[in-house]
Amino acid sequence: MRTKYLRLVCAVMLLLALLAFPVGADMGPKPSVTVNFDGLSDRVCYATLLSDREHVGPYSVWDGIEENGINDRNYPGELEYGIWKSFADYRGCDGYCFLQRAWRVDKTKSLTWGYMPPDNLRILLYFPESGEFAVSGAYERYAFHTYYTVDMRDYTAGSGTLPKAARSYSYTNETISLIARIVLTIGIELVIALLFRYRSRRQVKILLITNVITQVILNVFLNVVNYTSGSLAFILMYINAEIIVFVIEAVIYAGILPEPAEGEKPKRGKAVLYALTANAVSFALGFAIAWLIPGIF
Repeated sequence: MRTKYLRLVCAVMLLLALLAFPVGADMGPKPSVTVNFDGLSDRVCYATLLSDREHVGPYSVWDGIEENGINDRNYPGELEYGIWKSFADYRGCDGYCFLQRAWRVDKTKSLTWGYMPPDNLRILLYFPESGEFAVSGAYERYAFHTYYTVDMRDYTAGSGTLPKAARSYSYTNETISLIARIVLTIGIELVIALLFRYRSRRQVKILLITNVITQVILNVFLNVVNYTSGSLAFILMYINAEIIVFVIEAVIYAGILPEPAEGEKPKRGKAVLYALTANAVSFALGFAIAWLIPGIF
């Protein structure tokens, strides 16, 4: 019987592996850096992120040939030539360079570099009406989606230096969503356990302890993946991690969950089927909830 349920586990693992799908090298979400400028005045203002590298993905410093510059003749409406040229000529920050990307921020009060932003950066503002530049200290892209906030109420016009940028990633929301996922998953699997007639105090205790351990480890791991590598990596690791969790739970449940009547053999296959059903349902509902409430994942 033990060989039979182990074969079932292996068969399910093989099936899930065959259902895996290829991922292109440039598919899915990309890292980003967002900078919010609280209290920024309504003066016309442009912003960019300076890089410590001269080439980052498709972006690079100007080679000095005007025809190769990103100006209004090449990219109409994106960045006026005079603004681009002012940034390109900026030399106020040794070791950091302009990658020919900038945005007007006096209306939006924020900048988002959404495709391959620099890993090491400085924030640079330009006020064209006065010709004034203001640059920040050195920062880094600390998460897949990085957020900084600069309180411009502390900025002194003409100083040339921006106030310190504060990391503003929403760790509180991440913690709440983490706890919500764990509680929701455990609740789903316990309800399914009742449908499989696993109702004794001993069985519920086994299920509860096993689920708390596996779901805490799984969800903390997935949160770290999402934080550092983004949602596509999260999805791929979610699939692989769920397979591992299923195998672990199937082995545990098959070994200690059944309570056979005297003279009967333990129904280990039923325990494996429960592990498969519970994990499949919680996995599917997890994606459905993520679609309805994106912030929970």
